[in-house]
Amino acid sequence: QVQLVESGGGLVQAGGSLRLSCAASGRPFSLYAMGWFRQAQGKEREFVAAIRWGGGSTYYADSVKGRFTISRDSAKNTLYLQTNSLKPEDAAVYYCAAGTTARPQGIMSHSVYEYWGQGTQVTVSS
Repeated sequence: QVQLVESGGGLVQAGGSLRLSCAASGRPFSLYAMGWFRQAQGKEREFVAAIRWGGGSTYYADSVKGRFTISRDSAKNTLYLQTNSLKPEDAAVYYCAAGTTARPQGIMSHSVYEYWGQGTQVTVSS
């Protein structure tokens, strides 16, 4: 079992920045990828960004390209999401996710990820 704990959410003004973190722990595991998803009130959970754990390739939703940066510290089993130029529409609960196996659905699909964190709230005031 893999446990994921997010931190770094909060209230920020539009145009501001936040750095989200996600620490992975548990039994020895080999990761295929980790990602960030978000869910705004009344909306479905959507893909934000992902990173292949081994090679470091990154993937982004069009809505966050150029503003958000995903990264990882393999030694610490920690995932980060640097969010810049935040907009009110970025407000949501942000979830960290981890997957151990590549699947046909692709790295941007929530079905690739077996483990999920509890979420961290990001609020953006206009």
